[in-house]
Amino acid sequence: MTKTIAVIGAGPGGYVAAIRGAQLGANIILIENREVGGTCLNRGCIPTKTYFRNAEIMSSFKRAAEFGITAGEFKMDGKALQERKNKVVNTLVGGIEQLISSYKNIEFLRGTANIKDKNNISVELKDGNKKEITVDNIVIATGSKPQMTETKGVDLEGVITSDELLEMEEIPETLIVVGGGVIGLEFASIYQELGSQVILLASRILKDADKEISRRLVPMLKKQGIETYVDIRAKEITKEGDKLRVLAKYKEKDEEIEVIGDKVLIASGRGPVIEGLNLDELGIKYDDKGVFVNNEFETNIPGIYAIGDVNRGVQLAHVASAQGEYVMEKIMGHTPDVNLDIYPNCVFTMNEVAHVGYTEEELKEKGIPYKASKFMFAANGKALSLGEGEGIIKILAGEEDKKVLGVHILGPHANDLIAEGTLAIANGLDIYSIMRTIHAHPTLSEAFFEATLGLEDKAIHIAPPRKRR
Repeated sequence: MTKTIAVIGAGPGGYVAAIRGAQLGANIILIENREVGGTCLNRGCIPTKTYFRNAEIMSSFKRAAEFGITAGEFKMDGKALQERKNKVVNTLVGGIEQLISSYKNIEFLRGTANIKDKNNISVELKDGNKKEITVDNIVIATGSKPQMTETKGVDLEGVITSDELLEMEEIPETLIVVGGGVIGLEFASIYQELGSQVILLASRILKDADKEISRRLVPMLKKQGIETYVDIRAKEITKEGDKLRVLAKYKEKDEEIEVIGDKVLIASGRGPVIEGLNLDELGIKYDDKGVFVNNEFETNIPGIYAIGDVNRGVQLAHVASAQGEYVMEKIMGHTPDVNLDIYPNCVFTMNEVAHVGYTEEELKEKGIPYKASKFMFAANGKALSLGEGEGIIKILAGEEDKKVLGVHILGPHANDLIAEGTLAIANGLDIYSIMRTIHAHPTLSEAFFEATLGLEDKAIHIAPPRKRR
């Protein structure tokens, strides 16, 4: 008998799950009360990367003289920036809608879902009607939303979330960013290039990254022009005329600072979208971090699953998509063939950051013997020709079995280069699988190759270690 499966939410987790379920022969009912593509496409990954490209171009204009180019006056047009972002987003939204409609066994409902029990859902349709549906399984993929801190004054006008910043046409003269995670750092780096003077207040910089990478990133942020304060927390936000004043206190010392800006971006994380789902009445366990699930992404109610940002796991679009495919394959009786434990983390700052696998700190904590090798982009021909010689590739491998355990990149196109490391770790490859592979010249991938060669003291473009007398 053909299964009928409801997917609530059409973001990167939900629409991918719906399509995979349809491919496997299920009848899918996909329910979404906002735009197809979810946060990632409409208010996250794609809009910010569109802005990132604008920031790259602005940075190139500023550095034109380095390349022998005399450039005239230039400035960012906030309205044009919005229009370009909307065009990119709308193109992709339309493409996904067309893709969904190409599957005859996917019924797309625009509306809000209320789960009655594990087999019944009531949908308040956008046109004002109500539809009752009966299904075999339910996949919750409702995503996440920006969270405000409990800092006093966050309700003041001009204190905004990332969603609101992406809808602004004007570029703030001064932007205060509160938060040193991925969201905070990306917006800080982007808006500094777009024309704002950015002030960054961060308790930590990329807490999950290798500490060497986080440490090296801070001076790069400062070099970019960002006024950067680390190990500090915002205590209070007050209004001062048409400006906002933020009082912040250092964590480890009895010292406070005050900074003034036009807008304050609160980039302190995201929380699950669960309103209206009826989780309390159903008895589905959740907290402010998300819905509790087991290793198969099933909630405590059999037959109801939660994937992506709405569960208490990793908040990454590509992880949500992988979970969506995994769950559909499990429901349809297949054995998923994907390594969900290994996934790349990508940060689109002007000096990009990407990492996968273990950090050095984690290897030391677990007592895993390892070797580390580093290669500087300053010794890579392609990086220098791009004018992006800052940064490092760091590879960690098992001391005995030589398997790749961790890859950490800070520098040009780090978020593209991390794919090779992810492939190696996810498939349990050793360093020799990389070393025996010819890498094209001149490319940034050669830096990855050289870092791997360094684990065996075979790197060509790294000077040999000096022998102690």
